[in-house]
Amino acid sequence: MTADIPAAFDDGAAAYDGLVGANPGYHAHLRLSARRMGLPTDGRPLRLLDAGCGTGASTTALLAAAPHAEIVAVDGSAGMLAEAEAKRWPPGVRFVHSRIEELHRAGVEGPFDGIFAAYLVRNLADPDTALRDFLSMLRPGAPLVVHDYSVRDSRLAIAVWNTVCATIIVPFGRLRTGDASLYRYLRRSVNHFDGVGEFCDRLRTNGFSSVRHATVSGWQRNIVHTFVGEAPR
Repeated sequence: MTADIPAAFDDGAAAYDGLVGANPGYHAHLRLSARRMGLPTDGRPLRLLDAGCGTGASTTALLAAAPHAEIVAVDGSAGMLAEAEAKRWPPGVRFVHSRIEELHRAGVEGPFDGIFAAYLVRNLADPDTALRDFLSMLRPGAPLVVHDYSVRDSRLAIAVWNTVCATIIVPFGRLRTGDASLYRYLRRSVNHFDGVGEFCDRLRTNGFSSVRHATVSGWQRNIVHTFVGEAPR
């Protein structure tokens, strides 16, 4: 993760839940991606990693898919993590302050029955190393789900994304926080991130099998995607 990103999220943490809550479908899409993990429903105990948990929206989505799972939720932003920890959670949820590149140093070790990474990989300085680390922490056959924006494969998606950013996301972010820098960064990072095909190839190159993807409904169709890869059996 580039050095200034956790600090930028620290600055925006207090307003973050209100901003994403105004995004139609934000929480429903996270729950959809969590369901797309295809986690076992036979009652076996599950251990899951929520990588880049932010204020806990992705953690809530994981709990909806696996209510009795042990969840290790990690984020590099102390401010975002403080917002998450202030909420009520079942005993199986544990929060860890760590950059994703330093999970092992923070005592976060596998094996996990699934890893959920929402709006994370796009922000990493070295996504390939992170993906290989995730693979090493998964049980054989367990899924990694990456939930993120990807627009480069669609001219329409690029146009919609940039229009929404220019007219809604950046101005609203400035209005709520007094500083639009985090939201301008969001716009740029999505424009520069892998296209759908490129990211699927990245997952395969870094050792994942059964790679697949699906998009969501609403204005974010072909903008927000669920990417799934599995650890080889």
